[in-house]
Amino acid sequence: MAVTVRLPSVLRTAADGHAELKVPAATLGQLLDELGRRHPALERRLRDERGALRRYVNFYVDGEECRGLAGAETPLTDGAEVDVIPSIAGG
Repeated sequence: MAVTVRLPSVLRTAADGHAELKVPAATLGQLLDELGRRHPALERRLRDERGALRRYVNFYVDGEECRGLAGAETPLTDGAEVDVIPSIAGG
């Protein structure tokens, strides 16, 4: 089962310049595990030292924010689309 992950430009350098990646995964956590194996620098940008989702990075699964679903345990279906959106702060 393949899932499409879309990355914003700020994270693409950590993924060898890719804007989109196809990744086999059944849950968001499995998707992040695979991304970490393929692109360790990206892993550090998406999860903290304990492996938890970074607080200021939002993951949208088919348009729904994962924290409103099941977090890292959010199930993914074949063809699902995951958008990774880091929060931006400013004043």
